[in-house]
Amino acid sequence: MAAGAVISLQGVTKRFGGLTAVDGVSVDLVEGEFFALLGPSGCGKTTLLRMVAGFEEPDEGAIHLDGRDMARLGANRRPINLMFQSYALFPHMDVRRNISYGLEMERLAKGEIARRVDEILEQTQLSALAHRKPAQLSGGQRQRVALARALIKRPRVLLLDEPLGALDKKLREQMQLELKRLQHEFGITFVVVTHDQEEALVLADRIALMNGGRIVQLDAPRALYEEPRTRFAAQFIGLTNLFEGRAVAGGIEIAGLGPLQAACDLQAGSACALSVRPERIVLARDRMAEGYNAVSGEITDIAYLGQSENLRVAVDGYETPLSVCVAPDGQADARTDARTGAQRHRVGETVWCHWRPAHGRILTD
Repeated sequence: MAAGAVISLQGVTKRFGGLTAVDGVSVDLVEGEFFALLGPSGCGKTTLLRMVAGFEEPDEGAIHLDGRDMARLGANRRPINLMFQSYALFPHMDVRRNISYGLEMERLAKGEIARRVDEILEQTQLSALAHRKPAQLSGGQRQRVALARALIKRPRVLLLDEPLGALDKKLREQMQLELKRLQHEFGITFVVVTHDQEEALVLADRIALMNGGRIVQLDAPRALYEEPRTRFAAQFIGLTNLFEGRAVAGGIEIAGLGPLQAACDLQAGSACALSVRPERIVLARDRMAEGYNAVSGEITDIAYLGQSENLRVAVDGYETPLSVCVAPDGQADARTDARTGAQRHRVGETVWCHWRPAHGRILTD
């Protein structure tokens, strides 16, 4: 168990019949961090969360809270709260009563309950809504009530299962910032389960990317995006271009394209892939100076997204089109350092796609 860890999972495994939902997971959750369990449906992330909460028991391994084995500690006895996607608010109770209910069940003094409810209403910006019923609230307001109800019990850890899944895109983005604010203000360890890559990147201090019941990469958001260790990680987190080929000195050999430069320490001839993010590719009408990998092709599709345009380029000698993200109208993009041209690109145009060797990553798994 690492120093500063509030929860430690050691070789945790869970099976349902012949299906292994969680397979030997070991990870420490640090005090006060925002931790995300990310992955596709069926990867085991919700089962793992339910074991931490106490709603499922591991078949193998151990779960410790502050160094204490929680194996025989029921869900109601753990200093952990779980907030469900549905929020599970009592429809016949107003906001204030929904929030105070847990403290009433603990038989706290009425004065203490009132003081803590007033405090949490102010912190979650719900004071003006205290006497409304859940049906009178917006989706974002109901979510804040559910959060307030969970936080008022001052848990050591707050578990959130797809907490923003029921909200529309704009409200979801607003509530991501609200979650970060509340987590920072309360200093409680938050663990969120999500299948939304963007949500995990925005919210989390660290992300455990899961697949097939295992953690395939555990990293800070930027490292997970910029330095994926597997094809799965590169393709699940955001969008990437994968060139399949064989390792050569100083890079990778691609059938139909030839050698491309990248940091590579594999044995020559080893099967591998080169991952290049769409925003790392620089488009130009002519081939640029040395220092870049370059392939030519024809623009087949352009999708305008407001802040960016996503282009597909059919590359000469390679069957898979490239995805390229550029700023509209050829405006400079801060993430690249060599954009050229001031005219908008068009379908049917022949272009050169360039990227620096350092912006590609060799993957073997």
